[in-house]
Amino acid sequence: MNVEGKKLMVLGGSGLSHEIVKCAKDKGVFVLVADYDEDSIGKRLADKQLNIDIKDVERIVESIEIEGIDGVITGFTDSILNYYRQICEKANLPAYIDKEQVGIATNKYIFKQICHEFDIETVKEYGNSETGNIRYSDPFEFPLLVKPVDNSGGRGIFICERSENLRKTITESAAFSKSGKVIIERFMGEEEITAFYIIRDGEVCLSAVADRILKHPYKDRICLPSAYVFPSKHLDAYISKMNRNAVKMIKSIGALNGMIFIQSFVENGRFVFYEMGYRLTASMEYKIIGKLCGYSALEMMVDFALTGLMHDGPLSKFVKPDFNKFGCNLTLLIEPGEIGEIIGIDRVMAIPEVIDVVESYAAGEVVPESDRGTLGQVAVRIFAVCETREELNELAERVSGIIRIISKEGKNMVLNSNFF
Repeated sequence: MNVEGKKLMVLGGSGLSHEIVKCAKDKGVFVLVADYDEDSIGKRLADKQLNIDIKDVERIVESIEIEGIDGVITGFTDSILNYYRQICEKANLPAYIDKEQVGIATNKYIFKQICHEFDIETVKEYGNSETGNIRYSDPFEFPLLVKPVDNSGGRGIFICERSENLRKTITESAAFSKSGKVIIERFMGEEEITAFYIIRDGEVCLSAVADRILKHPYKDRICLPSAYVFPSKHLDAYISKMNRNAVKMIKSIGALNGMIFIQSFVENGRFVFYEMGYRLTASMEYKIIGKLCGYSALEMMVDFALTGLMHDGPLSKFVKPDFNKFGCNLTLLIEPGEIGEIIGIDRVMAIPEVIDVVESYAAGEVVPESDRGTLGQVAVRIFAVCETREELNELAERVSGIIRIISKEGKNMVLNSNFF
């Protein structure tokens, strides 16, 4: 779509928001970034910076009117979604998500209940404080996973190995919940996949399924992703067993536009759902899909923010999850600490199969100790496309070790020396 000359406000300038800024500017859009942080990464790329806390909805709306903003967008984090929705509604600008959908997408308990309505299996639950249903006398099967009902990025999720630690683990996890509530589930160490959906005017299409390759660096924390591989080896099984009901579920919540991702375990040929997001994803699968299929969910989201349309025609004509090549997102994890230098990015970018490298941090920035065991430890993402899976494996071996991240004290911060 031609959106050149329009004005876009990006809510939040930290983390991966610079991806939105770059995409919009490439389309000729004038970009403003609103954030309380005067030196956030997104603001460095923006045409104009607004030092306003996103939570101050009234001030943001006033700025939209003053600046003549045509659209508002956010992405990559659940925490901003409700403010985004309120701002768009008050400013009478397109919003892809409504109040009820925000609740479904950001509350793990509500999501599981909707899955059950469509005969979709979810992780076995032993209790939750959403309904006051935690009974410490229950015969729990350890290890257990305790997680906040309403947080993302792996924050506040703990593995509990013994019954005597359960109360303490629940208290620690609840501290990461806005509502102070947790879910207690069976801990699953099985394979994982992520299914991605793109939505236009109520048309829901499966755009990709990826194998989520995991590392488990800390005994009491969740596994962290070290790679996503497209297409998943479980793609055909997912389409035949799950896709129909998943599409029905997405339509049932009234989703009309945007993108949704669903995370699932794979156990003995069964898909066991555990989480959903209704937003742009930090895995940035749109880079792989853009290279393989020629369209970008990020670009569609920018277009929607400015025009109210995701695309000017049916999605089903070009959205095909069965790619004829193989793509990957190789994810470099680091230990908490202050980054001294990052070495090797240029060498990786020079590899022909590599289509992009995205850094989450710059030299001098700090990964806090509180991010241990969360997606805050993702430092670099490498996106590549190869002709065969064998070539993809060779690429991962070739890339391994090229990028080095050294702490201020001169220590190696990299957690995963290999990706697969």
